[in-house]
Amino acid sequence: MMKFIKSVAWLATMLKEQIQPLFIFDCRYDLMDEDAGELAYRAGHIPGAYYASLSEHLSSAAYPSGVGGRHPLPQPETFALFLSERGVTPNSLVMAYDDQGGAMASRLRWLLKWVGHKGEIVILEEGYKGWVAADYPIETAIPSLVYGEGYSINLQEQLVVDHHYVSAHLHNEDVIIIDSRDQARYRGEHEPIDKKAGHIPSALNYVWTENKHEDGKWKNETELKQRFAELDKNKEIIVYCGSGVTATPNVFALMEAGFKRVKLYAGSWSEWSSLEDKPVATVN
Repeated sequence: MMKFIKSVAWLATMLKEQIQPLFIFDCRYDLMDEDAGELAYRAGHIPGAYYASLSEHLSSAAYPSGVGGRHPLPQPETFALFLSERGVTPNSLVMAYDDQGGAMASRLRWLLKWVGHKGEIVILEEGYKGWVAADYPIETAIPSLVYGEGYSINLQEQLVVDHHYVSAHLHNEDVIIIDSRDQARYRGEHEPIDKKAGHIPSALNYVWTENKHEDGKWKNETELKQRFAELDKNKEIIVYCGSGVTATPNVFALMEAGFKRVKLYAGSWSEWSSLEDKPVATVN
């Protein structure tokens, strides 16, 4: 597995032995029902976990114009306040989990990297269902806000690009664009959510779920290097998906495989497809 992926057994040991302070975030979220994740959290969650909603905490409000996509990045200061209200500092150990294969948890991890988090940020491999299946304890108590010392931002602006940047690099031989969505959406066979079907011209399709084995376990460094073997490590890589969420596991998988210049196009297809001047490609 990737170095930052941890098992439910690891988490259980950390909670039992209290080896060091650990901040846990439940990131469960249903794209078709934005209240479902929080309702599931309130019905039961890993002890001590705070809830992190994709729409409320891990994004800013979607713009009616479509610019920024369905899940625009939150304002750094707003995200930092969310962290500090829960006692997180830039050096804290943070664990994130979901029930969406790690996609929502990866979004939280990416945001922490974006604001310059120095501490370790890990993702629960088996998710909440794996925790329950292993018969570890759950609780319904909602932890109180603690209003910590404040979260100091060290924004890593090089990690993200906008649609202007992507447009300017569409035909740049030193840049690779990766689409993380499923193959049918990439090919333009159907589009269940966004305004147009297809993909950004020249983009290659590396479905994010293929960073995992069929049993749900994450691939290790060697396996990921094989997965991305055809890509040139000297080139810059721009990764996108539908709305900047499921692209984040691909960002981390590429980094694990040794790629150094990996950037997220946060607006992703939801933004690109809403802008009339942007070209669209399909596969016949």
